[in-house]
Order: sequence, then C-alpha cells, then structure tokens
Amino acid sequence: MNFQNASFEYAAGRVEQLPACTLPEVMFSGRSNVGKSSLINKILNRKALARVSSTPGKTGTINFYALPECRLVDLPGYGYAKVSDKEKLRWAGLVEGYLSAGRRIACVLQLVDMRRLPTEDDAHMIRYLLESGLPFAVVGTKSDKLNKTQRASQEAAFREYFQEVPGGVLFLPFSALNGEGAGEVRAYIEESCAGAG
Repeated sequence: MNFQNASFEYAAGRVEQLPACTLPEVMFSGRSNVGKSSLINKILNRKALARVSSTPGKTGTINFYALPECRLVDLPGYGYAKVSDKEKLRWAGLVEGYLSAGRRIACVLQLVDMRRLPTEDDAHMIRYLLESGLPFAVVGTKSDKLNKTQRASQEAAFREYFQEVPGGVLFLPFSALNGEGAGEVRAYIEESCAGAG
C-alpha cells in the first residue's frame, strides 16, 4: 500500500452527506487536540493534507481521505468543553449516523494522549468498540513528550488499564514529531484492510 497516494476526498457535516462506502474504511477516533490530523499527515508522509487546527474542537465534519485500497475516515474530536451543546449534539448525531450506517470499517485507530490515562470520553469510546466487535488499536500520541521513566510508568499503567480486555488491546506509542510508531500504524492498516477484503 502506497500511503503517499492519498488525497483529500470529502468532508461530511451531516449524515445525509456521507459518501457511498465503496472501499474498506479506517476510522480515526479521539478527543479534540489528541493529534489525529498530525497522525494522518505523518503516516501519509504529507505536511498538511489533514488540516491541523490551532483551535481544538474546530473540526466539525467527518473527513474522508482516499487511497486506492481504502479510505481513511477522520471523525470529529470529542470532549472539548468550549463547543456549544447544540454543536456537540450535531457531532454526536453525525458520528452515530456514520457508525450505524453498516459501512465496511476495516479497523479503528483510537487515539489517546500517552501522557495520561484514557479520559471518561475515551473510556466510553473504547467500551463502544469492544461491544461492537470492531477491530481496533489504541494509539498513544505525543510519546516524545515523556522521558524514559515517565514512559515506562505510562506503558505499565496502560497495560494495567487494558488487562481486563479478553485477548488484550494492541497499544502503539506514537510521535508525530519523531515518527515513532508510524510504521507500526501503517502495518496495522495494511493488515486490517487486507483482511477486510
């Protein structure tokens, strides 16, 4: 899979605007400001294909990026307090509409900030993924912001956090700054899309 062949395809702000599902889809989920756009740009070797917003919570659309073998689907970030309740409800309806549309979701990359344990919103999304049976990996972003001791401590905390999950959870430390984990994320996407047919 040549990740550099990606192009921005579409932004959907309402459920009825979702494009037809013609390829396996790789979903990116996480709270606002966790680094979804930075991760997408890094794995695609592009500087600004996915727009990195200086204002958390600004991306209110589901953004689709096309590759020959699959689509990357960037969901709006959740958990940002400064967005109005009306806008939060619109986002929730949009995401729920996407998830309940019977699309071919090959896998989900659930992003969490590696410097802290999953928030209540993260935990809610992880529970949903477990209950839905969708294949997913947890990506710990901003790994470069931890020193060696902090990192060992956080990795142990995440292992403990996920120890109750049958079969375990694939946890991939990632840094958009130094590229750590980009190869592993690409490999996971390729494997998941191949399995999705």
